Amino acid sequence: MSGTSPKPPISSAAGEFGARVRARRRELGLSQEALAEGSELHWTFIGQVERGQRDLSLHNILRVARVLDVDPGELVRGLRG
Repeated sequence: MSGTSPKPPISSAAGEFGARVRARRRELGLSQEALAEGSELHWTFIGQVERGQRDLSLHNILRVARVLDVDPGELVRGLRG
């Protein structure tokens, strides 16, 4: 272990969005790899999204929401930038 601390979320909104994605993914019993494959994104990108370290384009939010079988609005409702 190198002693470096994990990278923090890029914003509180990104952190909350990622937590919502992770919670729904786990609720469905999906791995990050399965979510990535279904949404045509790389599994490392999904991990970064869940940790709030990446910003998603609208197109990618729609892809992720489709695989999670959730309205995209549920993932972003109430978030403030």
